[in-house]
Amino acid sequence: MSAQAPQTKHHQELLRTMLLIRRFEELCAELYSATRIRGFLHLYVGEEAVATGVMSALRPDDAVVSTYREHGHALARGVPLDAVMAEMFGRQTGCSRGRGGSMHLFHKETSFVGGNAVVAGGIPLAVGLALADRMQGRDRVTVCFFGDGAVAEGEFHEAMNLAALWRLPVLFCCENNRYAMGTALAKEHAQTDLALRASSYGMAAWPVDGMDVLAVEDAATRAVEEIRGGGAPVFLELRTYRFRAHSMYDPDRYRTKEEVAAWRAHDPLLGFQELMQKEGQLDDEELAALEAEVAALLDRAVEAADQAPEEPVEDLTRFVTSPAGGA
Repeated sequence: MSAQAPQTKHHQELLRTMLLIRRFEELCAELYSATRIRGFLHLYVGEEAVATGVMSALRPDDAVVSTYREHGHALARGVPLDAVMAEMFGRQTGCSRGRGGSMHLFHKETSFVGGNAVVAGGIPLAVGLALADRMQGRDRVTVCFFGDGAVAEGEFHEAMNLAALWRLPVLFCCENNRYAMGTALAKEHAQTDLALRASSYGMAAWPVDGMDVLAVEDAATRAVEEIRGGGAPVFLELRTYRFRAHSMYDPDRYRTKEEVAAWRAHDPLLGFQELMQKEGQLDDEELAALEAEVAALLDRAVEAADQAPEEPVEDLTRFVTSPAGGA
């Protein structure tokens, strides 16, 4: 039993992270419906195993570049829950001082470079960070998350080519949830094997079951080791599925209820819970305690966000750079 204890503890940490992401996203949906959160909101429900597994393979100094569906990435990276929730509320105590909101989380202390509202917009940024690390001799990996829709963008191909050509330390993590907003993968790409397409640039690339947190962690660990060992980039196609619509504005009429139900049968959170219970790593009492812990953390985060100040009007132009010669 003692030999299994470290693995059990690690699995419990993975489960806690996925549960925190799931309950955070479900709560955000409720708060959005109650107009307490405003703006755009893209939920990560169903994709928790990807963020959790990848972040587990990183070092604290590695950089993370995200997308507009980034809450799960931020929480798995260790961005403080209170700071993320306050940002959702647009409050000064948010990780972006309330100026970024859902799509622009940023946290210097955890090397979370942040989200990007532009499809594929973070990919060139990740390549630039990796180039800077290479030029300055830093032993760091930059991880870049993006969806399958980004693979159709020109900057994706330009960035992949340069990363491979210059052998830059980038881990490209394609979260293939099979829909670019409302466009199905087969209607978007002539070649739907995205890992195969990435390999054409001369880099290691392979598909991963994105609904299995242990498979994701194993693949990410292997990829990061390869990058640190040789400096060349690696591409992971993380095959996953979002259970909710593209955003809270999306009526989600482009896929059937039967399709969503079939994927929900492979819920990464419930599947991992069942695996742990089967292997004697989790019992009902421990799961209930974990749920209660997460619920209490979320309650406190909402209360703190409610009480946090908004950015003063007189500071609205702070951090804003004017063009040369401008006012």
